[in-house]
Amino acid sequence: MDRATFACSTAFFRDFGNSSPGALPGGHVDFIDKADSFTYSDFFRDYLIPNHPCIFSAKFTEDWGSRKNWVTWDGKPNFEHLLQKFGEAVVPVANCDVKEYNSNPKEQLPFKEYVEYWREYIRNGYRSSRGCLYLKDWHLSRAFPEQDVYTTPVYFSSDWLNEYWDAMAVDDFRFVYMGPKGSWTPFHADVFRSYSWSANVCGRKKWLLYPAGQEEFLKDRHGNLPFDVTSPDLRDKRIYPRYSQSQPPLEILQEAGEIVFIPSGWHHQVYNLEDTISINHNWVNGCNVAVMWCFLQDELAAVQREISQWKDPIDDWHLQCQLIMKSCTGIDYKEFYNFLKVIAENRISILEKGLDEESSSQNNSKAAISTLGMLHAVFDLKRTVKVLSSLSANEDFRKLDLTSLSPSPEALLQHLESAIDTALL
Repeated sequence: MDRATFACSTAFFRDFGNSSPGALPGGHVDFIDKADSFTYSDFFRDYLIPNHPCIFSAKFTEDWGSRKNWVTWDGKPNFEHLLQKFGEAVVPVANCDVKEYNSNPKEQLPFKEYVEYWREYIRNGYRSSRGCLYLKDWHLSRAFPEQDVYTTPVYFSSDWLNEYWDAMAVDDFRFVYMGPKGSWTPFHADVFRSYSWSANVCGRKKWLLYPAGQEEFLKDRHGNLPFDVTSPDLRDKRIYPRYSQSQPPLEILQEAGEIVFIPSGWHHQVYNLEDTISINHNWVNGCNVAVMWCFLQDELAAVQREISQWKDPIDDWHLQCQLIMKSCTGIDYKEFYNFLKVIAENRISILEKGLDEESSSQNNSKAAISTLGMLHAVFDLKRTVKVLSSLSANEDFRKLDLTSLSPSPEALLQHLESAIDTALL
C-alpha cells in the first residue's frame, strides 16, 4: 500500500481509548470484493477498531502459489503435488469423532500417511474405522519457509504475535488446516482472544460466530462452555439455564479463495462442507492488545480461585499461579512484559532510524509494520503505553521478582513516552 495514502488517514489514529469487542448490528457480515478500492485504513476503521467480522473475496488470494498448485482443475486438493512437496513431514492430526475434555485428541502422523487415510476416507463414502481425522495447526510456513504458499494480505500485517515469536525464534501462530468433508472444530475462542484470519485454498466452510460476551449465555450451570453449540442439550434449561437469552449465531458460508476475518474474543464453531485446505493466522496488535491483557488477568484470577486453599502453605504461591497460567495459556505476566517490550523497541527503532532502513530489514514482521507508516508506529506505541502502564501497576505483577526485567517497567515507560513526544513534535 502507498505510504502517503496511509499517512493521510490521521483521523483513524486518534485516541480510541479501550474500545471493547462489540456485537454486530443487524447480524450482517460485510463482503469485501475488490482489493484496489479497499485500503488498510478502511479495514482499520471499519473492522479492526469496532471489532466486526468481514469476508474478503477470492480476488485477494488469486495470486497465491497454494491456490495455483495445491488445487486440481476441478477445485479438489491436489494430493500428488502436496505429497511431492511435503510427503516426509510429520503433522498434527485431530480426531473429530472423539471428545477429550472440551476438544479433540491429537496425534502426530507422517503427512503421507494422512493423505493415504484421506483418499481412503473419500473412497469409503467419508467413513473410516479410524474416525474423521483433521490435520490442524500445522506450522507449515515455519517448517518450509522456502515454499511459495501465500503472501499475508496487508490488512493483517500489523501482527504483534508473530513479530514477537519470530524474534524469539521458538514458535509462530501461522497454521495450515487440511480435512475431509465433515471435519470440524468445536466451539472456542482463539488463543489470547486474538484476531484471526482464515483463507480457503480450496473447499468450503460454514462458520457459526458469537460476538464477544454472548458466550456467557451459553455456559452450563457449572460455568463451562459447550463443546458443540448445535447440540440439543443447550435447550435444556436444567443444564444451560441462560441459553434462551443468547442471540442466534452469525452464519458464514465461506467459498474457495475467500478469507474470513474473525474479531477478537468472538467464539466460533467451524465445519468443512467439502474437502478443504485453509491457511490461518492468529494475531494481536494495538487495536486489541488491551483485550489480550484483560484475558490474561481473567486467566490468572481463575487459577488463583482454583488453588486458593494452598495460598498460605506455599511461600511462592504467586509464582506458582503464574507457572500454572503459563502452562494453560502459553504466557505469563513477565513474558507479556517482554512481548510489549519487543514490540515497543521495534516501533522506536522505526521512528529513530526511518522507514527506508527498516523496510530493507531482514525481519519480515518489522518490515511489514514499517510499510504502514510512521503514524502507525506512533499509534502502536500509544497503545503499548496504556497496557504497559496497567501491567506495571498490577498488584500480581508487582509481587513477582522483576529484577530480571531489563529495562525496568518504569524505565521502559519513560522511554516510550519520550519517543511518542519526540515523534509528535
